[in-house]
Amino acid sequence: MSETLFVRYQGTVRSPRAHFPGVFALANGLAREGRLSEEEFRFWRAANDWYDAAYPDPSATDPTVYDHDLHPGAVAWFKATAAHLLDRVTGYLDLLAAHGVACERIESVDPGRIVYEDEVQVVVVPHRIPDTGRRPAAGPPR
Repeated sequence: MSETLFVRYQGTVRSPRAHFPGVFALANGLAREGRLSEEEFRFWRAANDWYDAAYPDPSATDPTVYDHDLHPGAVAWFKATAAHLLDRVTGYLDLLAAHGVACERIESVDPGRIVYEDEVQVVVVPHRIPDTGRRPAAGPPR
């Protein structure tokens, strides 16, 4: 039996909460800051709308999934089998590169403690809190 491979695209600079923001958060930040051209904004809006329709929002299923106290450092990872979702990330990577925002692809068979899962993604609490090496507090059992 093979292990599930998970994929995440994230920035290379830590956020104030010590995690690496994902590709969507980074692009959303550019849009929120008004840094996108009209063409880039149209791409971003259409791409976000497509993703919103293509797969579930974990926080709509479980509003506490990204709660920092319950699930410190929780981040989403795609399952490698979600090729239809991963293939479209390239547009976001191009957008970020055009604005000098570095992004990397990481893969893992064990990205952390799973606090949410559906057919195409998981949300995990990393095994260790970034920068501290401490283990996060255990959240409620799932």
